[in-house]
Amino acid sequence: MSETTGTEPGLRVRRVQAAYRQVADQLKDQILTGELTAGTRLPNEADLARLFGVSRSTVREALRLLASQHLVDTTRGATGGTFVSSPDALSVAENLGGALGLLVNARGMSVENLLDARLILEPSAARLAASHADEAGLAALTEATTSTSALAPANGFVVHWDFHTTLVAITGNPLLHLMCRPINDVLRGRLHRDRIPRDVWDQVDADHVDIHRAVADHDADAAERLTREHLHSLRPLYEKMED
Repeated sequence: MSETTGTEPGLRVRRVQAAYRQVADQLKDQILTGELTAGTRLPNEADLARLFGVSRSTVREALRLLASQHLVDTTRGATGGTFVSSPDALSVAENLGGALGLLVNARGMSVENLLDARLILEPSAARLAASHADEAGLAALTEATTSTSALAPANGFVVHWDFHTTLVAITGNPLLHLMCRPINDVLRGRLHRDRIPRDVWDQVDADHVDIHRAVADHDADAAERLTREHLHSLRPLYEKMED
């Protein structure tokens, strides 16, 4: 094969991942496919090093990487070791919220992106809530549909967010809750609360009452439409990263 020049097409050498990443990826695959189930204790460092044919320091780095991805937990003591994590939806949502916040701050993602995603997810969640919410769910939404006219702005703000969190939660679909919460957590920090006049908050209250009524009446079409209109009305209230 003739030697290529800078202007001629040639074969590129594929970069090989560092050994610790290869070890981490193989363990990650086994965790995500269920071959290694939640709570499973991994072999110790020496055994893993022997199984993979690498040094113990390489295994240690691989386990650190998996721990940073919340896939494994390591404990000390006689009964300690490294175990496959048993995460709950709340902790996963919190971790995603932190990662999304970093992306927005680093301008790897815009507030507009988050608002667009919310507009896709939450109206559909309202439709699902109207179809699936049980008595306990409707009671929770009723409690979250509270007038904030007599509350301090900070307290009223919490009530408004509780409504949206509850609306998604009562769908009975934990994945929707997992997808919506990180987005809302980041957006919550982007809202100019102190610049919003009282009449706007009053309209937010009224919108929530209408959405609640549609969900309670099991009117899926109205619940979806009203939620979409409500989110459109909120859009100008959020600050953009470019500001």
